[in-house]
Amino acid sequence: FYAMWIPDLFMKRVEQNADWTLMCPNECPGLPDTWGEEFEKLYEKYESEGKGRKTMKAQDLWFHILESQIETGTPYILFKDAANRKSNQQNLGTIKSSNLCTEIMEYTSPDEVAVCNLGSIALPKFVSKGKFDHDKLFEVTYQLTRNLNKVIDQNYYPIPEARRSNMRHRPIGIGVQGLADAFILMRYPFDSVEAKVLNREVFETIYYASMSASKDLAKEEGPYETFAGSPISKGQFQFDLWGVKPSDRWEWDVLREEVMEHGVRNSLLLAPMPTASTAQILGNNECFEPYTSNIYT
Repeated sequence: FYAMWIPDLFMKRVEQNADWTLMCPNECPGLPDTWGEEFEKLYEKYESEGKGRKTMKAQDLWFHILESQIETGTPYILFKDAANRKSNQQNLGTIKSSNLCTEIMEYTSPDEVAVCNLGSIALPKFVSKGKFDHDKLFEVTYQLTRNLNKVIDQNYYPIPEARRSNMRHRPIGIGVQGLADAFILMRYPFDSVEAKVLNREVFETIYYASMSASKDLAKEEGPYETFAGSPISKGQFQFDLWGVKPSDRWEWDVLREEVMEHGVRNSLLLAPMPTASTAQILGNNECFEPYTSNIYT
């Protein structure tokens, strides 16, 4: 599977119908290791020095990418600057890639191979008599967070670089399966206002529960090694990085104070994965996707 790690500068050039210069990272060092304004200055410096291999219209390249996506489903697309700007691992260095399914983006280096510690929650199990049980979802997410930390501690690591990364940053990725099934049980059309509200409430509960458990683990065992300097160490939750205000269901300000005092055990918490195979075990639809057919064979 091919994927593209696209800087904001490229999309600016697309909007302006300006030129885009293709460069070799060996001939133009530093581009993979920078993002944002630093990347743009370095890129434009190499461009002005004539170090590019080829120049073409950014829109032409963009339309080739879109045509390939329509015909083949690839390349996967991620946006480099957003990935770094919104990551709790931004204090470690430039994030350069995601995993295959693009649900989690982690820092890597020559002596660290990022590891993805995943677990999914079956959302239909929390619907009873047309009501969604957020308190039960909190309990299950809390325990899943603790269990995934045990996975990190007790897992087998084929190479020392993977163990080093996992032990230092302790990322976990909690996702869901059967969101569409939960909507059906609630009698909500997938694109309804009610479904959108429930979707937001579900992930808000999962994030709050996971953060609470990670904070409690930090009280017991200490924060993860690279906690200092991270956005969460400054009291910035993921929704703060996006400029989004949560609902009043949970006590975020209290949790924020406790996190800043005690730290958290994990650098990353949520990563909604595809669940293409695991959802079949419980007969759920994949992750947060809508049904694509009334009958599956």
